[in-house]
Amino acid sequence: MRLTLAAALLLSPAAPAAAQTLHQFGSLAIAPAGDRIATIESDAGHGIVTVRSVADGRVLRTIDPCKTCGYSGLTFAPNGDLVFLVRDTAAGSVRLTYADARTTRTIATVAGIAQTPRVSPDGKRIALLVTLGAAKESGATQAGARMVGEIGEKNDEQRLAVFDIARATTTVTPLSPAGRYIYEYDWTPDGRGFVATTALGNGDNNWWVASLDAIDAQTGAVRSIARPTTQINQPRVSPDGRTVAYIGGLMSDFGSIGGDVFTVALTGGTPRNITAGAKATVTTIDWTAGGLRTVTLAGDQVQFGTLVPGQSVAPGFGKAASSSAGDGRAVFSADGRVAAAVVQDYEHAPAIYAGPIAAVRQITHDNDAAPALATARSISWKNEGYDVQGWLLAPRVAPQGKAPMITIVHGGPSAASSPNYLYPTSLNAALVKAGYYVFLPNPRGSYGQGEAFTAANKRDFGGGDLRDILAGIDAVERVAPIDDARLGLGGCSYGGFMAMWANTQTQRFKGIVAGAGLSNWVSYYGTNGIDQWMLPFFGKSMYDDMKAYEAASAIYQAGKAKTPTFIYVGERDIEVPPTQSIEWWHALKDRGVPVSLVIYPDAGHCVSGAEQSADVRQRAIAWFDRYVKAAK
Repeated sequence: MRLTLAAALLLSPAAPAAAQTLHQFGSLAIAPAGDRIATIESDAGHGIVTVRSVADGRVLRTIDPCKTCGYSGLTFAPNGDLVFLVRDTAAGSVRLTYADARTTRTIATVAGIAQTPRVSPDGKRIALLVTLGAAKESGATQAGARMVGEIGEKNDEQRLAVFDIARATTTVTPLSPAGRYIYEYDWTPDGRGFVATTALGNGDNNWWVASLDAIDAQTGAVRSIARPTTQINQPRVSPDGRTVAYIGGLMSDFGSIGGDVFTVALTGGTPRNITAGAKATVTTIDWTAGGLRTVTLAGDQVQFGTLVPGQSVAPGFGKAASSSAGDGRAVFSADGRVAAAVVQDYEHAPAIYAGPIAAVRQITHDNDAAPALATARSISWKNEGYDVQGWLLAPRVAPQGKAPMITIVHGGPSAASSPNYLYPTSLNAALVKAGYYVFLPNPRGSYGQGEAFTAANKRDFGGGDLRDILAGIDAVERVAPIDDARLGLGGCSYGGFMAMWANTQTQRFKGIVAGAGLSNWVSYYGTNGIDQWMLPFFGKSMYDDMKAYEAASAIYQAGKAKTPTFIYVGERDIEVPPTQSIEWWHALKDRGVPVSLVIYPDAGHCVSGAEQSADVRQRAIAWFDRYVKAAK
């Protein structure tokens, strides 16, 4: 229930047109030897596959076989050759592409969508996740297929396919069985099979009940390894082929990864938590020849580290920043000695960092001249026995006297506001430019303080997390010139729920912006496309424990809502259907509370299209100016 982890703190995450002079890096991969990296790079529009030296960031090669296509899924073969996907949206197809030192050729063409190519350990085959004849883009945050015809009878199926590198093929025959959705996978070291996270039925909805399975590379037969009670991401097989590691925890969305590291025998068994009690959140793992490597979020720090079972993660590189790569939050060489990632923070635009894990350094400087549009400060406070952290963004030139402040709550709830560069026309940058301070709290339920902290809002949505946010505002006011009489609140997805709910719990805010929020957990349960995500948080279905869902629903306490609210939502949002926004709009309108609702046509979760998100920003700023800045 979020937008994307990288943009969870923004109301409108699309990269704005005015910021496209910045050099963009995507889908970063590292060669097994750790000497080269590959990314998809652009200054504006069409991206180009770019190979660079890890030693100095120098461009060694560019690959651009289709000027009208998009590229994704960069991965290196064991011999150092490059594999990637070429998406031709006009043709409705994806080409699996192999590039050696001299030539680029197509291995297969998928009529539909595809992702996550991985080359077999012997370098002879490529596995790929394929969705043939896809009705929508992969993932629940994407705009949903129209709800017409007989409902629930046909779902997109993401299946595993395997291709021979030595010869091209015109047919795609999935290996894994029909009816089973494959989310993630890893080759076993002997190349005879895979470990994967899979679920039967609807892929958007059933990730929360996915199991850890083995798949035979010849027959496609599926064998259960474990059925964890947590959500699971990033299964990785040990170099000796005996053990599987994965990240397990309370996660509210596929792709919003965070938790502890678990291991289980490949033959099956009970998973063991090897980071239990850690006061940090693991967001990426890789099992290299040199052992387990991790990326963790520890408070305000992203850390690349080494994990020995039974011991605390030994951090190497650490920075108050965010990191990303094509396969998690960083990628590692085959021996685990070298790491690479795209790194950024609120004041510094994206750059590639790479090097030995204890000495990772910046190796690209394309964006060094990008201006810092705000000053950023990490804020920590204690509340009800918890250590809580957040970020305060301030205008570069401090306003005279006390200033208004907008609090933006991230999506999730299992996520975190982490430092991402402020593009000139992002909402946060626009707020700062307009003279607002912006507060980005990470209350209980967030990543960064350990799994117990993430799980602390079970059956308590809008309770302790809201109290953490209000205590955080008090902490900010002790260190910054904030006008407590001019506070605003905003957020999308879970942040949208908090914005709606807070209206019934406090009159501290003068204006609210709620994007894709939940106003009625009871009706939401029966109308959204991902009802399985709520079970780990509420403990039971709505039909078995309706009172618990009513207790967290703003609609049942609408009479206490007084704060003017701007609401927005996408017409084809399957994570949080627009009916939730309509219910809250109707309730506020009925109670005489100033309210505006905009439903954006064909948009998915949190309205990510460039033109529509620009409209959201314009309306949000105008709303805050009217009800917060002008408050007396």
